[in-house]
Amino acid sequence: QVQLVESGGGLVQAGGSLRLSCAASGRTFSSYGLGWFRQAPGKEREFVAATDWSSGIIYYADSVKGRFTISRDNAKNTVYLQMNSLKPEDTAVYYCAADPGGTSASVYEYDYWGQGTQVTVSS
Repeated sequence: QVQLVESGGGLVQAGGSLRLSCAASGRTFSSYGLGWFRQAPGKEREFVAATDWSSGIIYYADSVKGRFTISRDNAKNTVYLQMNSLKPEDTAVYYCAADPGGTSASVYEYDYWGQGTQVTVSS
């Protein structure tokens, strides 16, 4: 069983920054992909960024490229999402997820999900 716990969300003004954390526990994650997704009210859950624990491969959604950075601390089993130059359209619940099959941008590939953390960007 895999447990994922997100933290770091909050309210920020447009142009500001937040760093989300996702602490993973329960298994050995060396072959897992770790992803960040978000879901705004009335919208489908969408991909934000993904990486894995070993190869260092990284993917970003076009909407966040150049503003968001995904990173990991293998010793702490923690994945981070640094979000800069935030926009009101980044407002959503952000979820961390783990994919046993490797790194993917598809929400359907992820078997384990955290509870989510709210990010609100005011204009």
